[in-house]
Amino acid sequence: LAAFDHRHIFLDPNPDAAASWAERNRLFAMPRSSWADYDRALLSPGGQIVERSAKSVELTPEVRACFGIEASHLAPAELMRRLLTAKVDLLWFGGIGTYIKESGETNAEAGDKANDALRVDGRDLRATVVGEGANLGATQRGRIEAARVGVRLNTDAIDNSAGVDTSDHEVNIKILLGDVVARGDMTVKQRDTLMASMTDEVAALVLADNYRQTQALTIAQSQGAALLEAQARFIRALEKAGRLNRAIEFLPNDEELAERMADRRGLTRPELAVLLAYAKITLYDDLLASDLPDDPAMAAELRAYFPVPLQEGQADAIARHRLRREIIATQATNGLVNRVGPTFVRDMMDKTGLAPADVARAYAITRDVFGLNTLWDVIDRLDNAVPAATQTALVLDTLRLTERSVAWFLVNGTHPLNVATEVAAYQQGVSALHSGLDRFLVGDEAASLAARVAEAVAHGVPEALAKQVAALPILGAAPDLVRIATRSGRDVAAVAAVYFGLGRRFGLEWLRDRAAGAKVDNDWQKQAVAAIVDDLFAHQSALTMRVLDSEAADSAAVDAWIARRRPLVERVETLLSELRGQPGVDLAMLAVANRQLRGLTVG
Repeated sequence: LAAFDHRHIFLDPNPDAAASWAERNRLFAMPRSSWADYDRALLSPGGQIVERSAKSVELTPEVRACFGIEASHLAPAELMRRLLTAKVDLLWFGGIGTYIKESGETNAEAGDKANDALRVDGRDLRATVVGEGANLGATQRGRIEAARVGVRLNTDAIDNSAGVDTSDHEVNIKILLGDVVARGDMTVKQRDTLMASMTDEVAALVLADNYRQTQALTIAQSQGAALLEAQARFIRALEKAGRLNRAIEFLPNDEELAERMADRRGLTRPELAVLLAYAKITLYDDLLASDLPDDPAMAAELRAYFPVPLQEGQADAIARHRLRREIIATQATNGLVNRVGPTFVRDMMDKTGLAPADVARAYAITRDVFGLNTLWDVIDRLDNAVPAATQTALVLDTLRLTERSVAWFLVNGTHPLNVATEVAAYQQGVSALHSGLDRFLVGDEAASLAARVAEAVAHGVPEALAKQVAALPILGAAPDLVRIATRSGRDVAAVAAVYFGLGRRFGLEWLRDRAAGAKVDNDWQKQAVAAIVDDLFAHQSALTMRVLDSEAADSAAVDAWIARRRPLVERVETLLSELRGQPGVDLAMLAVANRQLRGLTVG
């Protein structure tokens, strides 16, 4: 519809998209071209190309209607301000200049005197999306203000990250092939030919990484104020470690965070982009300083960084790459933060007291045990096929499983965690449980699973994927079941039958659902509820072990075990019956139920 540079203002109020694109592409390929070279015969009725040096611009009726301008004449600077605040789908910055500030900022603070006459406030933007192909198209405060009025935008660092990523790949590939050439295994001409042949694949690797990075922002943004407590803890931890100055990064202070929590307003997308950047910077430093990059299990991360021709033809050169540790740390950092968000590692550290490298290992174990990379790829391919909210909900379901399982492996795994060993110990059993889940679920459990599948399918999700994702909340218990099977020498299917039978008998899934939905007034109560949910899973596992220790692993095992503990069981059943009769479950009720169930595990 419109564009401007330092010479011209281009206006095409009703363009022919194909013809306009072809003409702009012609100008792009023409050396030293300008908008003055545009074929005016291709402009839509009322289209104009005017000089910025003009004192005044007479606007056509079509241009005035397109951009909602009442005046018939405008100075070029005012016209450009109107274009910046026009109601359009996309406002794209591709050149030099800072054009958006916050309403409370002065032009001097924006630091771009040449564009003082054009600059607008973030709150006045009406574009749906802002993209920054250039740097500093907006001040950070301007971005935040625009986001608060509903504009969708990242930061310039996020929007420009593919260029940096591409340069990194190019440098690392040149280092690798330089070593190969130096050893006499390839000529310079062969190297150049090979590099040129990998252009498209490098682009695909870069785009995939940047897709996941922006997806991480979308997932965090979708959770809004629910993540504020965790984000506040992360910010404070970074400040305490001297790794962040929130005033410089325009992140909210504690008083403003408290106000947002009270108002249920989360961080804006530009603020989340800053957190994402710091999460990656700090995790990379922590992983590089650890022994994680030397773990043989991380060799797959190193290989995956390079295009397939190098993976297949230069495996030895990849393994001896002089920046192998740095590449592995980068790959592990991006893979983790892009998938589970900026606060995940800090949350796990706070929950378990373990180090970032431990969290990264537990994440790798969880990812491979549950085959999450394959599942995420299938979900990602639903772009433009299902509503974005549906796609986001599917990803959130995988994240809940990831969070529970990473915490489980951190607490229950054999330390120091060995990724290959843990994956080998759990992968087959988890897969068997997943494929046989229908045999273990009956009644309300089966109906609940079917309802989740039906809801996803109704939103356009393929049935196979809907079934896979709907099962994830149940599969959170899978590592426990595999461990019990290993320790008891029983088949994992027999263990599952007892485990789910106990869950039905004592309403443990119902109780966990009510706990997850319990009203909490602060983060302490939220953590207390989370601890009770963890306890309920632990009680179910402990009860399963007790039943298996004393009974034959068959369909009657649970009933036989309960029959010998009738008085104790009746007290628990009476309490749970009373809870079901309540309109809501609060923290006190959960604490009492938790204590009664704990008694069953030792009684």
